[in-house]
Amino acid sequence: YERDVPLARHTSFRIGGPARRMAFPRDGSQMVLLIEKARACGAAPLVIGNGTNLLFADEGVERLVVNTRDMSGTALDKAGRVTAEAGTSLARTAVFAQQHGLAGLEFAHGIPGSVGGAVCMNAGAYGGEIAQVIVSARVLTPEGVRMVSKDELSLGYRSSAVMQNGWVVLEATFELAPGSPDEIKATMADLAARRREKQPLQYPSCGSFFKRPVGYYAGALIEQSGLRGAQMGGAAVSEKHCGFVVNLGGATCADVLALCDEVRAIVKEKTGYDLEKEIRVVK
Repeated sequence: YERDVPLARHTSFRIGGPARRMAFPRDGSQMVLLIEKARACGAAPLVIGNGTNLLFADEGVERLVVNTRDMSGTALDKAGRVTAEAGTSLARTAVFAQQHGLAGLEFAHGIPGSVGGAVCMNAGAYGGEIAQVIVSARVLTPEGVRMVSKDELSLGYRSSAVMQNGWVVLEATFELAPGSPDEIKATMADLAARRREKQPLQYPSCGSFFKRPVGYYAGALIEQSGLRGAQMGGAAVSEKHCGFVVNLGGATCADVLALCDEVRAIVKEKTGYDLEKEIRVVK
């Protein structure tokens, strides 16, 4: 583990003060031992993946932060199912599947998160989501390690039993369909091009900042409310895609939250919609 680690280095927003301690387990066994020992000491460890959906306080956190970056591995079983450890990037998992002629994870190739985080929030994009391809996950619960089925995961829109119950994902198994590696690769390239065209990938962000309201899109509501480019300190509503809040340089957590409050208030006033944050704020 390391002491006083700047959380800005471990989040896609590039925002956040220091974590008092950060641990880097190398596999599921180390993760289980670490979490169990921490809890036995009365600690409440926070497990993170690539930090693509997290906004940390400027003051940092006093908690033990457990980073899954070294829990990275993929395997193919005899039934043709792909199993990936929690810290494996979605992009790497999608490429692994493509190389083995397995389709279904193309949507995940451009999502910058980890497998564990993706299961936790049922990540999705371009009509695909984790719920469509996952078979099971091995998780650490307060009662111990369990293999839970897709149904037990209760995957919904940006929600899961993992999130609701405070479980820790150790690995996940996906059932995919046979396909042409070249066609799968072409689909991933097409989605990547669409992302580059429509999303502000040149700036640090957490992706979509607000959840999609029923029957509408957050970005469209923000644009209709005249908030394209709205800025608070170093944080701004993206000029390219109003669903993104970006770090123009030197943005603080306080900047982002102040901008969020202003956007929510104006959108509510002008459209009647209550926007809900998709990102998780950790203080």
